[in-house]
Amino acid sequence: LTKKYGDKKAVDNLSMHIEKGEIYGFIGHNGAGKTTTLKACMGILSFDEGEIFIDGFSIKDNPYECKKNTAYIPDNPDLYEYLTGIQYLNFIADVFEVPAAKRSEIIEKYADEFEITASLGDLISSYSHGMKQKLAIIAALIHEPKLIIMDEPFVGLDPKAALTLKNMMKDMCQKGSAIFFSTHVLDVAEKLCNKVAIIKNGRQILADEIISSATEHVRFGGVV
Repeated sequence: LTKKYGDKKAVDNLSMHIEKGEIYGFIGHNGAGKTTTLKACMGILSFDEGEIFIDGFSIKDNPYECKKNTAYIPDNPDLYEYLTGIQYLNFIADVFEVPAAKRSEIIEKYADEFEITASLGDLISSYSHGMKQKLAIIAALIHEPKLIIMDEPFVGLDPKAALTLKNMMKDMCQKGSAIFFSTHVLDVAEKLCNKVAIIKNGRQILADEIISSATEHVRFGGVV
């Protein structure tokens, strides 16, 4: 994968493979090219060279099929603030054609775990950043995607909510989904991921590495 902005290569010849059941960390400093890569995977950004396949479908040629099976949680979620929390979740569930009984079960489960059930009737405009982040996570999980892409998902979450999200991620992967998430915090990746890729200034340093080998490389190589 290569993505250019003018003459600058924001992502330069990146290559990786994420399997179902994996929590795959994407490590790099701020500005390394992580967000650009994630947005390209979701079809939000076009790219100049390479190809991205999700469950066998090309994000260029079959974006609809890819997006049916994926979910994206940006680092700063923009939600429809004139809706209440429950209206927003039902809207997302309608988009993905989640049956009423199934969506109610999922919303109840995750809202209780994140302790925002009592606030679902409030306008999103009244939510704190952390509450918006929690709502965005629930919305992303509502159609039980095969691939979940997250950009710095723990930023803005309190420690309890961060632990809740980590447990959710593990549970989703045990059920056969895959998670690809970016972080610049090495400890988070080390404790949570099965494999990682490391990117520096747009260039791939490591990819598809088991976490123990990768973190040793980072610590002694000064990558991040």
